[in-house]
Amino acid sequence: PDYYSTVSSCLAKANSCPPCVVGHRTKRPTEIKLLHLQEETISPCPSLSYRYSWLATMNAALRLRFTAYAQRGLARDMIARRSIHSSFLVAKDYPEHILLSMPALSPTMEIGTISQWELQEGDSFSAGTVLCSVETDKATMDFELQDDGFIAKILREGSEAVDIPVGAPIAVVVEEEEDLGAFSDYVLEAEAPVSAAAAAGESGAPDTSSSTPAVVDREVSAEHVLLPSARFLAESKGLDATGLPGSGKGGRVTKGDVLAAIASGTSMPLLAKESSTAAPAVSSPQPAAAAPATPLADLEIPPVDTVGTFDDVANNNMRKVIARRLTESKREVPHYYTSMEVELDDVLKLRKQLVADHDVKVSVNDVIIRCCSLALRDVPEVNGTYDPKTDAVKLQDSVDVSIAVATPTGLITPIVPNTDKLGLSEITDKVRDLAGRAREGKLAPDEYQGGTFCVSNLGMFGIDEFSAVINPPQAAILAVGGGTRRVVPTPYIDGAEEQPKPSIKTIMTARLSADRRVVDEATASLFMSAFKHYISKPELLLL
Repeated sequence: PDYYSTVSSCLAKANSCPPCVVGHRTKRPTEIKLLHLQEETISPCPSLSYRYSWLATMNAALRLRFTAYAQRGLARDMIARRSIHSSFLVAKDYPEHILLSMPALSPTMEIGTISQWELQEGDSFSAGTVLCSVETDKATMDFELQDDGFIAKILREGSEAVDIPVGAPIAVVVEEEEDLGAFSDYVLEAEAPVSAAAAAGESGAPDTSSSTPAVVDREVSAEHVLLPSARFLAESKGLDATGLPGSGKGGRVTKGDVLAAIASGTSMPLLAKESSTAAPAVSSPQPAAAAPATPLADLEIPPVDTVGTFDDVANNNMRKVIARRLTESKREVPHYYTSMEVELDDVLKLRKQLVADHDVKVSVNDVIIRCCSLALRDVPEVNGTYDPKTDAVKLQDSVDVSIAVATPTGLITPIVPNTDKLGLSEITDKVRDLAGRAREGKLAPDEYQGGTFCVSNLGMFGIDEFSAVINPPQAAILAVGGGTRRVVPTPYIDGAEEQPKPSIKTIMTARLSADRRVVDEATASLFMSAFKHYISKPELLLL
């Protein structure tokens, strides 16, 4: 009572009007009720903001609520169309708690899907405990908690745990175990309900009582009410515009009348389908009834074979992001392609020699990565990125080659940092470790984000050649196919008595996709020439 009288007297003195806001003290300051709200005392009151700012000194929660209402002009909307001296509950009384939101586990993450909850409601946790597994745009990562407490409520489960925006609440945590029971019926606070009149105005349902045009007296017959242009427009929209008041001669409806009615939202009945009117015409002829009709039960229905069955498989977040980013790349990045055929026979001999002499197993892909890194070192113009905001090219200091790895959830490109400074055996160990953890979804964000160049090899899948899509902000990507055995003619030697015979070589096709804003044709040719030089003389890779 003393608190009520204090608030009432202060408001009356400050505004010289009947108090319209009453604060009610409870055991928790977060429970606020607006009592005796009268539309007449809220809207015309010139000291609305002052009353709200005065209440801020008495209650922090009241300050947040009322400042928002005063600034946005929502106080009138909250109590509109409500009976006088009604009650409105702004917030329910809950113990002190924290809303955990969907974290951004990678710089490019916009949405995430919770694949598995590691903790359940009522479980306790400490710093470092994994709350859930989140499927990001690149991999499935663990969401680790940074404090101690208890899980009071899980807000996203099942179908609601899919495609959650970053920052959206996913769980409620409390510090005290005795507060868990208060959140059994906790729900996220929804937006203020829209009034019935506003909802009716925003909905697409026509209001026949007010917007239906009245019947208009015309000087023309019904079949000539619509001018040809107006008839064509109305029929293309599927509407019957014959009931509109016409501005043409004799009350005819013009094309402008139809456009104005559509723009103003005037409701028009849907155009009657032809099938409904044509059906009686089909059944009208009587002579056909004289012919003996075959009973329907005796008609033989031929079997109908279906084409086949199919399953709709929803894309995961990684595949959605890959589709979006590659679509943006093909749309915004000016791609062009340069191809070159190189011989792999010397590379295959080197692999056998390393296994026999040093028991070191090196793949052809490792050799290609090493050749690319040395070619990037020799032609640094390809080792750059394009910044569309500043319209500038940034040449990178380090050579970090990304390798495209196919995983069950999609394609990912782990990075081998400082590739030009690594030997063949070191590259082999790095690639083997990164590819294995990529397939298990255990890569850290810094291990697959970034990179200055990319290599995509489909030779192990039997692909001879293909064109890869650039992965921005990188400026180039090398697409490598498999080696094929071909008969290669030898060059003619002038003056020789016996010309060398054609030989059989293992030929591989490498195709460079480059961003024309960063790499021009001459620079791409230099890079491909350097790549061919190193792969044709693999002994240089051991230096």
